[in-house]
Amino acid sequence: MYSTLEHFLKYVTYDTQSKEDAGVVPSTPGQMVLAKEMEKELRDRGLKDVTLTDHAYVTATLPSNSKKKLPAIGFIAHMDTATEASGKDVKARVVKGYDGGDVVLNEKLKIVLSPNDFPFMKNYVGHDLVVTDGTTLLGADNKAGMAEIMGAVDWLLEHPEFEHGDVRVAFTPDEEVSELARGLDIGKFGADFAYTVDGGPIGEVAYENFNAASAVVKIEGRAVHPGTAKGLMLNAVMLGHELLSMLPPSETPATTEKYEGYFHCLGFEAETERATLRFIIRDHDREKFEARKKFMEKCVNWLKDKYGADRFQLEMRDQYYNMAEKLKGHMDIVDTAVEAMKALDIQPFFIPMRGGTDGAALSWRGLITPNLFTGGHNYHGRFEFISVQVMEKASSMILKILELYAKKAK
Repeated sequence: MYSTLEHFLKYVTYDTQSKEDAGVVPSTPGQMVLAKEMEKELRDRGLKDVTLTDHAYVTATLPSNSKKKLPAIGFIAHMDTATEASGKDVKARVVKGYDGGDVVLNEKLKIVLSPNDFPFMKNYVGHDLVVTDGTTLLGADNKAGMAEIMGAVDWLLEHPEFEHGDVRVAFTPDEEVSELARGLDIGKFGADFAYTVDGGPIGEVAYENFNAASAVVKIEGRAVHPGTAKGLMLNAVMLGHELLSMLPPSETPATTEKYEGYFHCLGFEAETERATLRFIIRDHDREKFEARKKFMEKCVNWLKDKYGADRFQLEMRDQYYNMAEKLKGHMDIVDTAVEAMKALDIQPFFIPMRGGTDGAALSWRGLITPNLFTGGHNYHGRFEFISVQVMEKASSMILKILELYAKKAK
């Protein structure tokens, strides 16, 4: 059996970066390669009901060893890594006994992970840190969650005397590009409830998240020779900038925090005759979320009135909703995770997640699934790192949750 760290160092070698607008699931072939490896690992360990779908969803069950009627608990992590930085040829290394100073990731390229930039590094003095070589992301989001789940599974297999109910495991594709576990058959998965192990620093618990929508605005301009363009040219580049100028500058990701929502322009591709702007729209409050979508429509409609309705096309769709609405009446699931952390001397803290997880969508589909920490920092970039000791704590947290449910049952 492998340690949590050994699992993690293995999984990050797989290139599973997902891709926006691929039109297929998984969006990249590397995810299926890792999915097949996970299927093999689970079969080799003797888990039951091991399944790999054509869309790279991997599920399995470690059956209950208890005579009590215990809940079937799911633990879920996603296999893909973020679009913002490469996940190919990840060269992870372990910095033993971090001393609180700078960590040179790449001497040749002068890339340094420094507490001057990331003050929270000081919390990990004495820990063993897994870092990158400064040219790729690490992939702790969410391969740390995968490793922590598998570390717990291995421990359970090595300790058959440890009482537990059915443990359902799922590894999913394309979370980073909003697939959000659509292909997970909740009925076949068979969990009474679940946890995504997909959070940030140690102790983090999330049972509320953004409501989310995407918006694409396509603009048709009109090109005319600039020497004779007065009153005739409609420059799509400038029309796109005009739209951007209508959105409040104080409501962007860079200017908001906690429960503050935002408009975020992900991309702006433009030339004189045509432009495409891609946005995401976020807010925790459902009414404010709906108001943000209406405001985007109002801005586009105003430009249509000004320049012609055929010049602007808005495509907007909801992506996911705040799972807090579905957790009402089920907070015992969160409370048990908090109890497990406290039993392990972990100080839990709650965050209004400024994003979404597979669990958010699953909660709306009927499988209540709050989100728990993995221990990672600086996700989606080359300065990503994670503590080995915290990863081990996350595996212990999974085991403690199972233990608590076994103790509570009659």
